Formats: sequence, structure tokens, C-alpha cells
Amino acid sequence: MAARKTSAPERVGRPDKPGPGRRTVLAAPALDGTDRERLLSGTHHDPHSVLGAHPVKGGVVFRVLRPYAQGVAVRIGRRRVALHDDGDGFFSAMLPLDAIPAYSLLVTYDGDEREVHDPYRFLPALGEFDLHLIREGRHEELWTALGAEPMTHEGVAGTRFTVWAPNAQGVRVAGDFTYWDGTQYPMRSLGASGVWELFLPGIGEGARYKFEITSRHGDRFLKADPMARRTEVPPDTASVVTVSRYEWGDAGWMTHRGDTPVHKAPFSVYEVHLPSWRPGLTYRQLADELPAYVKEMGFTHVELMPVAGHPFSGSWGYQVTSYYAPTPRLGSPDDFKYLVDALHRAGIGVIMDWVPAHFPKDDWALGRFDGVPLYEPGDSRRAEHPDWGTYEFDFGRTEVRNFLVANAVYWCEEFHIDGLRVDAVASMLYLDYSRDSGQWAPNVFGGREDLDAVAFLQEMNATVYRRCPGVVTIAEESTAWDGVTRPTDSGGLGFGLKWNMGWMHDSLQYIQKEPVHRKYHHNEMTFSMVYAYSENYVLPISHDEVVHGKQALVSKMPGDWWQRRANHRAYLGFMWAHPGKQLLFMGQEFAQGGEWSAEQGLDWWLLDPAYEAEPDHRGVRDLVRDLNTTYADAPALWERDTSPEGFSWITADASDDNVFAFLRLAADGAPLLAVCNFSPVVREDYRLGVPDSVPGWYEALNTDAARYGGGDVLNSGILKPDPEPSHGRPGSLRLTLPPLATVWLRPA
Repeated sequence: MAARKTSAPERVGRPDKPGPGRRTVLAAPALDGTDRERLLSGTHHDPHSVLGAHPVKGGVVFRVLRPYAQGVAVRIGRRRVALHDDGDGFFSAMLPLDAIPAYSLLVTYDGDEREVHDPYRFLPALGEFDLHLIREGRHEELWTALGAEPMTHEGVAGTRFTVWAPNAQGVRVAGDFTYWDGTQYPMRSLGASGVWELFLPGIGEGARYKFEITSRHGDRFLKADPMARRTEVPPDTASVVTVSRYEWGDAGWMTHRGDTPVHKAPFSVYEVHLPSWRPGLTYRQLADELPAYVKEMGFTHVELMPVAGHPFSGSWGYQVTSYYAPTPRLGSPDDFKYLVDALHRAGIGVIMDWVPAHFPKDDWALGRFDGVPLYEPGDSRRAEHPDWGTYEFDFGRTEVRNFLVANAVYWCEEFHIDGLRVDAVASMLYLDYSRDSGQWAPNVFGGREDLDAVAFLQEMNATVYRRCPGVVTIAEESTAWDGVTRPTDSGGLGFGLKWNMGWMHDSLQYIQKEPVHRKYHHNEMTFSMVYAYSENYVLPISHDEVVHGKQALVSKMPGDWWQRRANHRAYLGFMWAHPGKQLLFMGQEFAQGGEWSAEQGLDWWLLDPAYEAEPDHRGVRDLVRDLNTTYADAPALWERDTSPEGFSWITADASDDNVFAFLRLAADGAPLLAVCNFSPVVREDYRLGVPDSVPGWYEALNTDAARYGGGDVLNSGILKPDPEPSHGRPGSLRLTLPPLATVWLRPA
């Protein structure tokens, strides 16, 4: 309630001599010493049983805890009654009433009196069904039950604060509205659920808060809200009460995004680190530039490196402390929705990196949240990740699984995210991941598989696919785990797609070799087809491949600058033609030569016409745009990505020539012929067998074209097959293969 000046409190009369015109106010029964101590020390589990208004024999007791207040009075209608100062911030009185009336409190600080509602006169603002679902670990909309929820409760506007802290002796709300002292706002425990709750009238949007927790060992500390939907900008760490007022404009996108299963649709992903794509831009400013650029380049999706709240920007978002809040560095949660909406309205899907494998140890965040391991396992052999100095989640605990499963749903439903790329899946699946003998314990069957993590991933995938039509989940999984993209009802993990780390590693190994040595590594480019249909794959050239001394993609290539760019273009042509979806990290689409730096951003100046090498970089950018455009127009390249019938080798053994040739086939049989020459020489009249069903071919794309920065060795006009058999086929084409180039041909 707003501050207001009131008249002086009426005098308290003696109960045996009320006197004319006076109303009797009795001294309240003394507060039990144990209750008093527990309230002051922050260890009371049921403050509502002591504070507020309570009927007793002879009347109603009013008891208030307001540290540092000069005085407290109760207003009942037009009547005003001063409470007795009992010391230590306690105020009380007993009125000879038959029932608890509607009342408010008049609290005076430094001579300023404010009229407020008493938080301890309200019933719990969280229902039994919510608590039941939380106990069962099945609350799929957990963000609506836990955290800070502005609402009108019993006719009064305020905010409901709830937090799961089952091992705490007591929990209190502290915030900028209490000068970060939680004494006056102890929360009540809601029984076996481990949830603590308090409705604070008058507290609304923008209030900063934390939970003051007293552990079972008596330690007291402040923790940010695990369910906070908005946070302060780092290095500040408070949670912020927030209300979303965003009105979406992407109904058409959301209705039709799932019309075609993702593995049968074009899927070309541009991976973006939002803070460094164009440094200094906010979410809303990015919305003015990023969708137009991605659309012009022909990508179907963007993949955003983690946007959930993280205190250390150098982690690129992979050290998450606030799983339910977009990083505030670039704006508010509604600002982030504005960016997603803008991408959708441009026809671009949004994938978000999601990090359920581990979380940092910051003492104000999730680690040892209520004084003992809670989100992390109690077993020290499993609690800490040996590589990253972080905690791992306790996937065997129902409430922790619920926290993460609901979080996946939250991003998809509240922010309209179209896909979740799940980080570091392999580290979750294996108990001995990066651990030596003696540092891990086998599962109940004696194996190294983390059965709890498997169950969590299956539950997460099944829940997301059931609740969020059109959403795809993608696993970054680097081992040969069987069934990553197999449905959960068939025993798989249930992901829609999996990063093909084997293809990435092998193909980069090959392309970094000098051409004279490539014939000895020919199998590194063909081996991926041995297992290409074991999972639904994405071919990733991600941020991980262009940092920490690994060099940018073009700088990995051998030779002089011309040869490096030619290798770069040829490799991209091979990648886009290979079965599987593709992902390319920002900056690689215009052959940035320097490693990516999150602090400096991309070298956009390379595309400046004033820069003398600008045509080289613009040419690569134009190639990527044309790869995407031609790819989207050729169902042969994406319609049967996960079916062996969609691929056929022409030649896989031309190692001496450094040549690979294969067909991609659409569902109706329409072919696309891809030919890669990874040698630096022109190969004239190179004969390749082709299907006899195609009377003529034309060159749909050639990475050596002059407009891309190449030497313009082309195959012009309509190319008609000869009746001469080759490569086991009745007819053949004679082609000119440009050096260090990939050529795509389609039926004329």
C-alpha cells in the first residue's frame, strides 16, 4: 500500500479501568521463548503460526516482526490501535474481538508511516496439487509454482515467493525492499514437499530479492532464486521480480513449424554467439540486423550459444547459474522474446544451446543450495566434473530431474524456441567420463553407464516432443552410444538429431593435409558413410573448431592464400552435399582468417569494399548463400538424409586423384551429382558413371566460379552422357574438374 500519514495512535487503556471513551487493548500473551529465538535466528518453519492475527481466549492477538521500526499500529476500519513494542523488532497486542477482522498495519520508520498489508494474514498461495506434482517430480510447468510470481491473492496485489530447500532449518525473503535483511520475512514450510512459501503484498515487478537460508548446521547465507525469470546484470547477482507483457506475432510460424519432420526438411544452421556477433547490440538491436542477414544467407535456422544467465562472460554461456532467465547483458526477457519473434517472422527457426550437464560452484547460486548437496549428488565421486571444475546434476533425484525437464519445456513454451541443442551429452551418459579407476562407482549392473542420466534424457525428450509440436532436440554426443536418436519407446534416448563428431574430426583431418598426402587419408572422407544412417546426423563446424589454437576454418587449410580459400570453398561444397544437416559457426561463412574472439567479435571489416582482399571474403560469403539456396531447392540434398536410398557412390576409391563423386537422390528419384576434386590440378575429361535415366545435366554450382574467388574452370551448357559404361553404370559423363573444388550437377 502507498505511504500515508495518519493520526496519532489512540492510548491504551488498562483492562480493569478502561475509562470513558477508551477502547480496551490487552497485553498479548508472552511470545514463547523458543519461537522468539527461532524467528530471530531464521530457523522457524511455521512463522504464520506465531505472526499475524490469531484468535485466543478472550480476543485476537496481533503479533508483528518489524526490525528497526519505531512503531507499529493495527488499522481496523477507521479504528487504529498501537501495538506494544516487545523488543527485538516484535510488536503485539490483544483486542477483545470475536473473530479476526480485516486489518492492515501502520509501520513507522524514521518518522515516516506506511500502511501495508500483513503478509502473515494470508493462506498459502500455492495449491496442494502443485505440491503433489513437485513431490512426484512431475510438475511440467514448474516455473508457475516456484520462484517469484506476481499475483493478486485474496484480493491483494503482491508477489508469491516459493523455493525448494528441503534441508534448510529456515528460509527468509531478503531484498532491496528489506535492505537485504531477511529477518522480517520468514517463510513457511509446506511440509514434505520441501517447499517454502510467503506471499508479500505490495512487492511487484522490478523488486530485487534473494533467499536467506539457514542450513541444518546453523550457517546462514543468501542464495539467488534457482527459478528466477530475470536477474541483475553481472557482476550483481540478485534475482528480479518480473512480469512478461510481450505479445507474440509469430502465430503462423508456430502453427506450421512442425508440418514436415525435421529430418525430412531443409535444415541449415548458422551458429551465433549473440554478444559477439556484432558487439554492443542489445536483443532488440540484434532483431533489426540478425534475421535479415540470416535470411539473405539462406540459412533455415540459427543456433544461439547459451543465453541462460551466467555470471562469467568468458564461459560463452556454458557456466549457467540462472536456468530460467535469459542473460540480462543484452536486455530483458521480453527483449529476448522480441528477437525470437523477429527471427520467426523472417522465416528463421531458433535453436538454443542448453546445458544440463553441469553448473558452476558460485556460492550464491545452485551449489550446496540449502547448505548440503541438493542439485548435485552427495557422493563426491559423482558431484564434481573433473574437466570443468563444476558440479554435475543429481539426475537420480526426482526434483532435480523435474527442475531440468521443466526448464526445457519452459524455453520452448515461454520463448517459442524451436530446438534445444543439448551440450556435453557424453559427459552425462558415462560414470567414468574423464575419471580414472577408483574415481567412479559402477551402476547396479556393474556397467559404466549412468542409468539416472539416461532416464533423465529420455524423460526430457519425451516431454518436450509431447508438449511442444515442431520442436527438435539435438545431442552433442561424441561417442558411439547406441540409439541417441532412436525413440524412447524403442529404448533410445529420444533425440531428433545428433552432432556427427566423427565426420567433423575425420573430414578436418583430411582437409588439413597437403594435397600430395591426401591419397593416404582418403578413407577419412569416406568412412562416415559406413555409419551415416545409424543416427539422424548434423554435420557441425561449430565454435569449438575455431578457438583455442585450432585456427579458423580457412586457416586450417594448406597452401597459399588462394589455395586456402579454394580448399575452404571445396570443403563447404562437400559438407552441404554430404548426407546430414549442416551447421556453420559465424565468421566461417566469409572465411574470417583469425580465430573467433568473444571479446572482439567478428572481422566484419573483411567485407568492407575499402579492404583490398574484400572480394576474396565476399566471394566465400556469396558461395555459402548459393549453397543454401541451391540446397533448399534440391530435395535430393535433404529429403532422404536418414535413408540409405538417398545416397549412392559413383566413386569412393579414386584416392590417387583425390576425387570423390556421389549421387544424392530425392524421394521421387531426382538426383544431384556431387563431385569433389581435392587436388590442386585441373582434371580434363574426367569420366564418371551416371544413371541412364537422365538425358542431360547442367552445372548447378561450382565452387571454382570466378564470383566466388575461383579460377572459373567451369562445365558450361548441357552435358549429355556418353553410352560408354563407367563405375558400374551404363552411361558416363566427361567432366572438367576444377582444382580444389566441388561441383554440383542436376538434371537439365
